[in-house]
Amino acid sequence: MARLHVESTINGEAQEFLCDANQSLLDVLRDELGLTGTKEGCGTGDCGACSVLVDGRLVCSCLMLGVEASGAQVETIEGIAGDEGLHPLQNAFLENAALQCGICTPGFIVASKALLEKHPNPDESTIRYWLAGNLCRCTGYDKIIRAVQDAAAKMSHPA
Repeated sequence: MARLHVESTINGEAQEFLCDANQSLLDVLRDELGLTGTKEGCGTGDCGACSVLVDGRLVCSCLMLGVEASGAQVETIEGIAGDEGLHPLQNAFLENAALQCGICTPGFIVASKALLEKHPNPDESTIRYWLAGNLCRCTGYDKIIRAVQDAAAKMSHPA
């Protein structure tokens, strides 16, 4: 089977890659581009570990084909931190001990970023609704919810 040429913008940088027609975006990110921060938990879109933003929309990269990213803007966990350091969400996850094994953490942070871009000051119920597609087996959800609340507060009232 011939590999297909795809051009995308990934984490703000123009990228070109070759992929099989049936290769998932998750596999392209990890295997072709070396962006291993995005994790595979289930491979069926049920756990959220592989969450990325595609043209600003939260998607499970295990359910999207790599060729569908042609011309798209893709943001992975590697693109969340800026030149000045960690994103407030990443700091909040650390400060609130909202991570343990780390498999789900990238997906939670990407999903939380999508949430805060649409709802900068969400209440707990909104946070829980937005993160319902992300599963954690280690930490539990209370610390994750607190981390998102903390990041939202810091982002809306920077010091």
